[in-house]
Formats: sequence, C-alpha cells, structure tokens
Amino acid sequence: MRLTLEAKKEIVSEVAAAAANAPSAIAVEYAGITVTEMTKLRQTAREAGVYMRVVRNTLARRALENTKFECMRDGLTGPLLLAFSHGEPGSVAKVIRDFAKTHEKLVVKLVALDGKLLQPSDIDALASLPSKQQAISMLMGIMQAPIALLARTLAEPHAKLVRTIAAVRDQKQAA
Repeated sequence: MRLTLEAKKEIVSEVAAAAANAPSAIAVEYAGITVTEMTKLRQTAREAGVYMRVVRNTLARRALENTKFECMRDGLTGPLLLAFSHGEPGSVAKVIRDFAKTHEKLVVKLVALDGKLLQPSDIDALASLPSKQQAISMLMGIMQAPIALLARTLAEPHAKLVRTIAAVRDQKQAA
C-alpha cells in the first residue's frame, strides 16, 4: 500500500512526538509473529503505557532525527517494531522481555536509554529498574533506618530501667 506524502509526514511527526517524550526505546524484529500474537503484544503495551509502532525504516530514521534516540538511526534495518515508554524507563523493556520469553521469533535489535545506545542483552537490566514508586519507597526505607535506630537507642535506657525494677520486684515477691 502506497502512502501519500501527507500520511508519511503524519507518521514521522507521530513517532517523533513519541520519541521526544520517552525515556527509553527498543527496536525489535518481529518477523514470524502472527497477527494474533502481535495484537496481544500491542494490547499489553497499551496497558503498560508503551507506544508501539511498525514504521518503515526511512520514516523512522527521519522521525528519530534531532531526538535523543538519534543513536538508533544506523541500526534500523529490516522489519522492525519501535517501542517507546511514556512513563517509567523500564516499562517498555518489561513488556518486550516478557513477550520474548514465550515468543522466540521476537528478537531485540536496539535498546536505548536517554540517548545512549545499549547492547540488546541489556534489556534485562533495563527491565529490572524499579518504578518511580518503588525507588521512592526504597529511598524512604534507607532514610528511615538511622532514625528508627536512634529512637530505639534513646528508648533503651528507660526500658532497661523498667526491666531492672520489675526484676527486683519479682525477686522481693519470691522471697
């Protein structure tokens, strides 16, 4: 199917807008994936807040110009599916990694995080990044630990005094 010039410009601007707001991007080779499987992948991606689009490589190269994912331009060869995360940097990697576990024909070709091109094997590291809420809770736990230890340390002399008095009382009652 031939695309008109206006349709091509619209695709380029749509992909460029997705790339401009995304912290991470992945390009995967999807040859051999059935339509049903691709629909399931797109649905999972939509639920996770991931923008996914099959784009001709020439249009993808133009869309990635002057974005932080310009580093991916040289690797865009063959039939590729571009995926950009909108929220968490690891959300796109989680979706692709989980789907690739059950579908061997989905092959990761390019992985980029904030303008830096990573190895395709780094998708596991990107997928294991904590979400913003998880990172905040981990930070709060680390910040709270010294304060909790200080509170226990300050309360211990009083608790020790109470235990000593209780032991003396029990000893006098036994005698």
